Amino acid sequence: MAASDTASATEASAEDDDVIIRVRGVDVAFGKAEILKDCSMDVRRGEILGFVGPSGAGKSVLLRTILGLNAKQAGTIEVFGTDYEKASDEERLAVEQRWGVLFQHGALFSALTVLENIQVPMREYLDLSPKLMDELARIKIDLVGLQPDAAHKYPSELSGGMIKRAALARALALDPEIVFLDEPTSGLDPIGAAEFDELIMTLRDTLGLSVYMVTHDLDSLFQACDRIAVLGKKRVLIEGPLQTMLDSDEPWVRSYFHGKRARTVVTSDEGAAASDNAGKN
Repeated sequence: MAASDTASATEASAEDDDVIIRVRGVDVAFGKAEILKDCSMDVRRGEILGFVGPSGAGKSVLLRTILGLNAKQAGTIEVFGTDYEKASDEERLAVEQRWGVLFQHGALFSALTVLENIQVPMREYLDLSPKLMDELARIKIDLVGLQPDAAHKYPSELSGGMIKRAALARALALDPEIVFLDEPTSGLDPIGAAEFDELIMTLRDTLGLSVYMVTHDLDSLFQACDRIAVLGKKRVLIEGPLQTMLDSDEPWVRSYFHGKRARTVVTSDEGAAASDNAGKN
């Protein structure tokens, strides 16, 4: 084998090792309504992947299918190298302990305090003393930027931003390797959404997390995501870094990233010039 071929094979192998979720040829239908058809995509270790697409395209459906909550009619889904559908109960249990999920709107249990909500995954999967669970839950509360007194509050006593953070703390309860976020900044004001994006990036960097984020938030895509995947026509149309989206001629992608509400890209030089001009004025 030539040196160039060996190098290419090594790079391909390394890239393959970085894929922790591999979706190939997945079909999902509810009755006669076909939602996904021949859908394929990858999620890589250590990245924040933004998953976007038109409303009703099936973004949350694919997320729930990866989690094993929806049945698929065809295709394969591997998480950490395990085909979840074919896995034994023990193998599924091992995979489930390596992921955390923040569902849309938080999905906190209204009759439980924040502390008790965070402990739900611990009670389900771990054999820990109540004292240790309390200590671990308080660590998660601090990790997501909530005040200590939030521990004994109920969801009805929390603001929208606090609910998101409490739900994220629960998603982190088992120290997962990947977290799934379904519209994490929806309902938040711009400042709160930006702070949540910063939190996700910090957690990715400090904990080595991989993040699969379903979102409509352009600011999150620009600020937080390493790669973006676009769902349309029942499959992933394109995936890659932000520049790939900006260069795409796919009609929906172009409309989304270059439309009337598209975010203007400002280079560092342009930003510095604007600041200088503002100072002079």
